[in-house]
Formats: sequence, C-alpha cells, structure tokens
Amino acid sequence: MACIIKDICVKIRENYKLNKVVLSGGVFQNRLLLNLATRLLKKVDFAVYTHRRFSCSDASISIGQVVAASRRI
Repeated sequence: MACIIKDICVKIRENYKLNKVVLSGGVFQNRLLLNLATRLLKKVDFAVYTHRRFSCSDASISIGQVVAASRRI
C-alpha cells in the first residue's frame, strides 16, 4: 500500500509539478503504513506533512475545514 501511495504521488507530480504531500485520514492511524509511506515519499524528494496535534481520523475533519476556509478569505 505504501508503494502504491508513493507511485500515485509521483504520477501526480509529473502532471502538476507538486512536491508536497499531506498524509492524513483514518488509514494513517496505522503507524506502519504512515512510517513506510513517509519514508518512501521522502526518498523521492517529497515534502511530507502529517498530523501532530490532532487525530488524523474523521474526528478532526472540521479543523481541516476551518484551515481551508481561512485560506480562501
């Protein structure tokens, strides 16, 4: 799964020239997946961002909505 995440991010970078990846969501409560995906992405020069203060699950989804909305104002 971590390899698939990395491969998809590489494809997106080829098309959109993006180099930042945010790993969040309930699937990344799995520490093994989070650590493997982070390591693989960094090996191919992605800047990887993860949760620190809040849960990565749906319990914190409104926090992300507030951040996104504040960027549009």
